[in-house]
Order: sequence, then C-alpha cells, then structure tokens
Amino acid sequence: MHNNKEDKIILERIIVSDFLTNCYILGCKEENLCGIIDPGSEGEKINKLIDDLKLKPILIINTHGHFDHIGANDLFNLSVYIHKDDLEFLKDPEKNLSSFFSLPYICKNHTFPIEEKNIIKIGKIKIEIIHTPGHTPGSVCLKIGDILFTGDTIFAEGIGRTDFPQGDEEVLIKSIKEKLITLPDNTIIYPGHGEPSNLRDFKRWFYKWNL
Repeated sequence: MHNNKEDKIILERIIVSDFLTNCYILGCKEENLCGIIDPGSEGEKINKLIDDLKLKPILIINTHGHFDHIGANDLFNLSVYIHKDDLEFLKDPEKNLSSFFSLPYICKNHTFPIEEKNIIKIGKIKIEIIHTPGHTPGSVCLKIGDILFTGDTIFAEGIGRTDFPQGDEEVLIKSIKEKLITLPDNTIIYPGHGEPSNLRDFKRWFYKWNL
C-alpha cells in the first residue's frame, strides 16, 4: 500500500467489521517488526496478513477508545498504547460504546498510556503522538514523516462525530485548526474509515465549509 522513499516502511490497510474500520499494519522492513493500528475486529484476518508479510507484531496502538477500533485488541498478546484520556474506554463498555450493541467489551491487554509528543518506536520507525481531542477526549493522530494516521479525527472529506458521549465539536475543530491544518499540504492522511487522502484536499474541503 505504501513504501517511503527509503523503502523502510511497510504499510497495509485492512477493512474490518460492519463499521468498515481501517486497521493498519505498520511494519519496519529492516527489522521485520510491525505494529497494529486500530484492530477493531477480525483478528484472524489481521493475523493472516501479518503472517503473509512475514512480520512480527510487537504492539497495538489505538487512535481512540471506541469499540470499532479496539474490539480485537484481546485477540493479540500485545501491549496496547492509547492516550491517557481514553484509558478508561478500554474498561468501560458504555464509554467504548460496545454496550449499545449488546456486546459489552472490556480490553484485558496490558496498556501503556501515551501523551502529546510521545514517541513510539517500531524497529527503526518513530511515531510521533499528536493529541487531537474532540471525537473522544483522548483521540490521537500518529505522524511518521509525511504520513498521518488520523483515526476518527479527520477523514478525506469530513471530521469525526461529536454526538457520542464525551464528544465535543468545539474542541475537535480547535484540535484540527491548531494541530493538523498547520502540517504540510503533502501530508498523506490515513483515516479510521474511508479512503486515504492528503491534507491539501482536506484543507480545501475544510475551508469550503467555513469550519
């Protein structure tokens, strides 16, 4: 799906669950290691891809704590990295919304709380944490050079919902304006749902709607 100029990054997208969540496999080609971003469901499908890529998974990163992004965490014996403000979502079916679908989910994995500007390493890959609250209090985007995993903060032409518990539209717009709009236009967006895009096109859409 994506290789950087130095051919060090392996990036594959898998669409999982009825919510069509984008789960990403982010691999370090040099060390054959990978991380799993937002394994929302279908753990066997995710594992098969990792095996096909001949990578060793070492961690999970959740961009936020909603069920459609965390639902398969327990299917991997891996530590989960999630922003400290969404840590409770992993243990609370009402906060992670799984209780609304009569499938109450509690994540039992070991967790590492993360914060703004933390760096997570997968082999030679360094992932910068950008805290973008609004969709949830602990929503984050993950930056690697010109690559940005945006979770449910922004999409190709859209922004995250704020009508769920603890969502806040004013906070979300502030996050986008202060943390994302300032990034280069050529930044590639890999969102939590839908197709990849770039910040140039997103900015055009964003300003069109006077957000």
